[in-house]
Amino acid sequence: MWVPEGFAHGFLVISDFAEFLYKTTDFYAPEHERCIRWDDPDLNIDWPLNGQPALPGKDKLGLSLAQSDVFA
Repeated sequence: MWVPEGFAHGFLVISDFAEFLYKTTDFYAPEHERCIRWDDPDLNIDWPLNGQPALPGKDKLGLSLAQSDVFA
């Protein structure tokens, strides 16, 4: 899957195991990461979940889209 630089993206693994690798346009710089809440009610994404998802620590700190930095 190709995601243009700067675009928000998210995915849900529905198998018991998955491996996801990133190919980036530059060196990893965590200080430049941004995170949008996976369950932002304004986005209204119908995630097919059974219970709460297992999220990485940084994704638990996501902001709503309305609160997030927007780059235009």
